Amino acid sequence: MIKLENISVEFALRGPQAHAIRAVNQVSLHIRRGEVYGIVGTSGAGKSTLLRTINLLERPSAGRVWLDGEDITGLSGNSLRLKRHKIGMIFQHFNLMYNRTVFDNAAFALRVAGKSDKDIRQQVPEILKLVGLEDKAQAYPSQLSGGQKQRVGIARAVANRPAVLLCDEPTSALDLETSAAILELLKEINKRLAITIVLISHEMNVIKKICDRVAVMDAGKVVEEGSAFDIFATPQADFTRQLVAHTLNLDIPKHLIENIPGTVLKVLFLGEKAEDSVLSVAAVRFGITIDILHGKIEYIGSHAIGLLVVRLADLPPDTVPQAMATNYARDTTKRLNDAAQFIRDNANQVEVIHAH
Repeated sequence: MIKLENISVEFALRGPQAHAIRAVNQVSLHIRRGEVYGIVGTSGAGKSTLLRTINLLERPSAGRVWLDGEDITGLSGNSLRLKRHKIGMIFQHFNLMYNRTVFDNAAFALRVAGKSDKDIRQQVPEILKLVGLEDKAQAYPSQLSGGQKQRVGIARAVANRPAVLLCDEPTSALDLETSAAILELLKEINKRLAITIVLISHEMNVIKKICDRVAVMDAGKVVEEGSAFDIFATPQADFTRQLVAHTLNLDIPKHLIENIPGTVLKVLFLGEKAEDSVLSVAAVRFGITIDILHGKIEYIGSHAIGLLVVRLADLPPDTVPQAMATNYARDTTKRLNDAAQFIRDNANQVEVIHAH
């Protein structure tokens, strides 16, 4: 569907020490038809610049842009305008015409494409209904909330039924609840209209909720690419691991861990293993307590990721029959070690945080 081939983008700096800055450095991506593809990275990574090469709002200094098997890199004038009708775009700060109604904002792309007034009167209400704004047609942007403004931006972008929708940080100006609603709307549009979506964000939580596949950018380069599940479950690049760790946020205060008796493990379960009762089985089989100190289980698509911080410890003395107390105490270390090994054998990854 979209193929970026060795794309580089350079910006010339003027002045006494004039030189070129390479914002995008030899990036190659293949985005499949109908998927939601995410590009994630910190500010200055080159995400927006790369996104804008897809519709040639930013001309690559080197490399080729392919759309539906056609090299569009050299297009200009009317040929480029016609091609851009197939590529919608929504922006972080909405970019609406504030002196026009919601209806006129949504109709803008249709007018540019040369649609008749009859077609516009028929299609705009359908588009506004799709984005949940059928009752706001005659309102002005100043009368809308941030989420409603972004819905107008989405309506305008999909009015021509484009094949591709480019989303430049579409939720970063919105609160969490509104962001979630906008992401759900984009997922619905992707499914109902079969539009390929390319979305950039600096927020891993946004990528996690909507994307099928992900490219991670750092300093103008793609450092890792894969399915959203693989990126979060088993990140390979150090930079990706930092982003994922920040998102999962499973840190426990150091002073708390230092004062916890027993063995503390960080345990990762992926897929079906996240739904197994490994910890319960270990507690019963080896006669120990397992306390969950921190953790979460969440789903990326239909695949589960479970990350838990647990404490393995001896049973309280008053729960052990007196006749077993001597052997029980003697075997404590072995049982804790065996339980830890059992968890290692049945989890995807186990890290010993500390053992007292």
